[in-house]
Amino acid sequence: MLKGFKEFIMRGNVIDLAIAVVVGAAFTGIVTQLTKSFIQPLIQVIGGGGIHGGAFVIRGVAFDWAAFINVIINFLIIAASLYFLIVLPINRINARRHHANAESVPIPESEDLVLLREIRDLLKKQN
Repeated sequence: MLKGFKEFIMRGNVIDLAIAVVVGAAFTGIVTQLTKSFIQPLIQVIGGGGIHGGAFVIRGVAFDWAAFINVIINFLIIAASLYFLIVLPINRINARRHHANAESVPIPESEDLVLLREIRDLLKKQN
């Protein structure tokens, strides 16, 4: 039972996934604070500044559209960063592994190819 668990944990995919989750969680905090401290205030200034900058008020209730735009920017930064820093490199590494394994395993010939070669050889003998 422990041997199977060890094999499961030592697989590349599980370790890569664990690293991605930890790095993603840490990076999320950084990007969230960046967008909250710099981008959202910038949106609020562009939206008119003041107490209700980046929001509109209906019957005394403020609708904070700047915070919504901020969350969208936050998501896009995190998604792009994780893709370019984690997913893309891991996909390239896996493609190289797969390509290396594919070269070492001979590809079996199809029946059609074998039959065509036999026909070709028979035609050569007749001529």
